[in-house]
Amino acid sequence: MHVQEWLETVPAVSIYLLVGLVIGLESLGIPLPGEIILVSAALLASQHGDINPFVLGACASVGAVIGDSIGYAIGRKGGRPLLAWLGKKFPRHFSEGHIATAERSFEKWGMWAVFFGRFVALLRIFAGPLAGVLHMPYWKFLIANVLGGIIWAGGTTAVIYYVGVVAESWLKRFSWLGLVLAVLIGLTSMLVLKRKAKKATSGTPAAEPEVVPAAD
Repeated sequence: MHVQEWLETVPAVSIYLLVGLVIGLESLGIPLPGEIILVSAALLASQHGDINPFVLGACASVGAVIGDSIGYAIGRKGGRPLLAWLGKKFPRHFSEGHIATAERSFEKWGMWAVFFGRFVALLRIFAGPLAGVLHMPYWKFLIANVLGGIIWAGGTTAVIYYVGVVAESWLKRFSWLGLVLAVLIGLTSMLVLKRKAKKATSGTPAAEPEVVPAAD
């Protein structure tokens, strides 16, 4: 059963909770398909009046912010041993190469790596824990976390919902073809922002080691 078909079988409150929980766990550092769940739920909301897109976007935003904050706290307490443990448990997502790339992004962009990381799948998982490991000041992390969470979650919900409403007649007349078209249009509309964010948070050279003068 496809994600959207499954979502149609559960009540609206359960969908709000599901979206908030999955996105929260993903933001905490657990590799889950948060974006797929959000896109599916937003498209479903455009076709069913029982699901309020504003409530959906708010739940997604709250899940993103809280999840990232918990991830930050865990990372600050666990330190680098936590990253090593995650690398053993989830080698595909927390490999040394991925961690090094994320660290270079944080070194160059600081708090904005948290903001842009919300739009990049890899950094969406890393941002909270890594910011804690690197001891980023919490107030900086919180500002970027809240802004990124609201813009990503709210923006994704709004775009996909609008696309679903516009494509409603196509969805009725062409069934699965219209559904696929709506999803593709929605994802394409976010591609420019995601591409810019990815360029801003990857491919940067590692920071040069600081030269410490010898003691007299």
